[in-house]
Amino acid sequence: MEHMSFDEIVSAVHGEVLLKGKYSGFNTVSTDTRKIEKEDIFVALKGENFNGNEYIKTASEKGSAICIVDEILYKNEEIKKNTTIVKVRDTKQALLDLAEAYRTKLNLKFVAITGSAGKTSTKDLVAAALSGKYKVFKTAGNFNNQIGLPLMVFKLDNSYDIAVLEMGMNNFNEIHTMAKAARPDIALITNVGTAHIGNLGSRENILKAKMEITNFFNEKSILIINGDNDMLATVKDKQYSIIKSGIECEADFKAINTKLGENCVDFEVLEKNNSTKERFHLDMPGKHTILNAMLAVACGRIMNMNYEEIRQGLKKLQSTSMRMDIIEGNKFTIINDCYNANPDSMRAAIDVLKNYGGKRKIAVLGTMGELGEVAFASHKQIGEYAAQNNIDLLVTIGDYNKAYEEGFKAVDNEHFTVDRYKYKAFENYDGAVDFLAKEYLQKEDTILVKASRAAKFENIVEKLKKSNS
Repeated sequence: MEHMSFDEIVSAVHGEVLLKGKYSGFNTVSTDTRKIEKEDIFVALKGENFNGNEYIKTASEKGSAICIVDEILYKNEEIKKNTTIVKVRDTKQALLDLAEAYRTKLNLKFVAITGSAGKTSTKDLVAAALSGKYKVFKTAGNFNNQIGLPLMVFKLDNSYDIAVLEMGMNNFNEIHTMAKAARPDIALITNVGTAHIGNLGSRENILKAKMEITNFFNEKSILIINGDNDMLATVKDKQYSIIKSGIECEADFKAINTKLGENCVDFEVLEKNNSTKERFHLDMPGKHTILNAMLAVACGRIMNMNYEEIRQGLKKLQSTSMRMDIIEGNKFTIINDCYNANPDSMRAAIDVLKNYGGKRKIAVLGTMGELGEVAFASHKQIGEYAAQNNIDLLVTIGDYNKAYEEGFKAVDNEHFTVDRYKYKAFENYDGAVDFLAKEYLQKEDTILVKASRAAKFENIVEKLKKSNS
């Protein structure tokens, strides 16, 4: 980490020094005493089932240089002489404030990514593309919220050229607080769909929440958007630059001559005011992959990369696990997309299944979370979409089986019959796995498994994998 003085730290978090230890510098910032090491700063966060303020003695015993607290639940005699205690009004806010102050010590470019779907895939694509010329840091796993993002900032130093950070949200002001801490130079928005509409009420409000990523932009900042998305297409010129990419729209970076393979895509990039066509191949399936890759290409070009550097970077692509992981077994193929689910990503996954090889196409779908009043209608629409794309069998598990069934039946009523296995509903995944593995699946079938993270559909994948050897 880059150096911050003790006074800078206390000032950044608006803290009061309650107990002054023998401070000689710090190593990194931690919120977990299980992982804390000597000379770390420990920020005592509170959650529904835990209170970090209860672990100050442990943090001190492990060698914490500074403990930042918002409750006094320790005794002075429990604290080691090298530990300083700083009290703040709110430790969660202090974590963000400290990250914001640390950000000023960093001379690298910050690229921030948000969207209703495709954030993580786009993060992986952007980081890979930029790595063709630069040393790049990217958000690990799902550290994309108001706690995870500042922890990613603290992992940075000036040996990096670019940080690619993912920003998720459930409500207003969340991206705002992350943007305040990270101060992105470039922001990318993948799309605006219906994820979290239960909290925000409308797609217009979702757009407003996503656009918070630009709240700290200046005239040198750049926003890159997927112009094919109907909501993003409404974004007008601001005091900063707006760059559009896409397939259907008039764009600064347009994908043409697109080809969708079973587990890959091919396309050419046509840059505005340039007649040269640049061809790309990616070993990732789906039209959504092209849209996300176009954002990465645009970002690379803005960062003064030539197309060959971008191509070489994309060859290094390392994608985050459980997102469109294709597992080919001895009998059938599993498309594992269990990390998250909303209506946009569900449609994208069904598109991949449709284009994939194999004799029969099976979709195993579960609950999509945080959809509020539109939940039933949204699940019904995905049932319709599955039928429209000629899925041989739709298996659903969870609270919205009836909605999926109504949607599937509305499109494919002529052939709809539970007895003929066109559609099957289960209350839990044990029954679904038993049916699929023991009764239904045949050699060369392809099966998509997808639901919101809380459904833990990765358990289905693991069980299916065992029957596929």
